[in-house]
Amino acid sequence: MAVETKSFAVAARPIPAVTIRVRTVGIQETYRRHLTWAQVIIAFLFVECAVWAARLSVRSRWALAAGATVLIFALIDRPSLQRLGLGLPNTMGTSLMLGVGFTGAVLMVFLARWAGGGVPANPVFPNMHLAWQYVIWALAQEFMLQSFFFTRCEELFGSSTAVWVTATFFAAVHLPNLILTTFTLIGGLFFCEMFRRYRSIYLLGIVHAVLGLTLSAIVPEGLLQHMRVGIGYLR
Repeated sequence: MAVETKSFAVAARPIPAVTIRVRTVGIQETYRRHLTWAQVIIAFLFVECAVWAARLSVRSRWALAAGATVLIFALIDRPSLQRLGLGLPNTMGTSLMLGVGFTGAVLMVFLARWAGGGVPANPVFPNMHLAWQYVIWALAQEFMLQSFFFTRCEELFGSSTAVWVTATFFAAVHLPNLILTTFTLIGGLFFCEMFRRYRSIYLLGIVHAVLGLTLSAIVPEGLLQHMRVGIGYLR
């Protein structure tokens, strides 16, 4: 009886299986982080090439490559619509986004008038054809910024830190245009925080467009340079 008990105790040891499973999970998590880092770095470098390439034709090709890369990376994991921010926000989110956005636009106009500037500051403003194009471009920017960069930074740094990291990326792309860099850092913090809370890019795209068009209306073209960034701003 004693021999059978000792033999049974020796046979029932599942420790190696548990150890192997833990190591496998750790390897998978490490691989996922490395893959996420690679996606962020590659996409950001493509965007920077689209901004800083010497020739306009080359910049256009890099822009197409950056857009396609971000779209593929964003969809490769088959994420949910909520993760991508393609759902509608709740009533609180809608009110907050629109309220803060339009209040900010009105405040920008009043500050420009208080400083003695003319509104509009540019004789060609407003141009409704270009305004509609900018609305579409603003929505595309929010998809890149939130649905791709923010979701990846959220995996890497956590939700709150991702707001600051993503907004910094957004502002860095607008260098060396210091006016746009400053406004996009402030706006990027607001956009990312709203996305973190409410997960919807539609209203963010509208607010983004309203603020951008307001900025172009109150800042003279001699300073804003048609909202150009990168090599286009310098030239």
